[in-house]
Amino acid sequence: MNPTRPVGIVLVSHSAAVATAVAELAAGLAGGGGTAPVAAAGGTPDGGLGTSSELITRAAREVDGGAGVAVLVDLGSAVLTVKALLAEGDELPDGTRLLDAPFVEGAVAALVTASAGGDLDAVEAAASEAYGYRKV
Repeated sequence: MNPTRPVGIVLVSHSAAVATAVAELAAGLAGGGGTAPVAAAGGTPDGGLGTSSELITRAAREVDGGAGVAVLVDLGSAVLTVKALLAEGDELPDGTRLLDAPFVEGAVAALVTASAGGDLDAVEAAASEAYGYRKV
């Protein structure tokens, strides 16, 4: 892994609109200018609802700079699709990791941490800690 490059973030949703909106929100909250690479992998290639291993693989390669790729997912079959890609071993870049984190809050925490220079372990920890964010 390349510690001089930021960790890349991939957001996998069953909806292209949701994945794109969360990526835009996270990038805006991460501070704009020097944010780590983030890519949305939402829906199916034909624009429908669902998950696509092709879109996930493309997004992961797009954000991979050698420091690892953190993947956050929204719902069950997105988890299964990413796990299948990881099990195949050659579809996703080396250092790709599925994070156990809430989709929106985890995406923001992951991107902020990656943009600040955090390594993949720090990005995973920050995203996972988002489960503890209290709203009331």
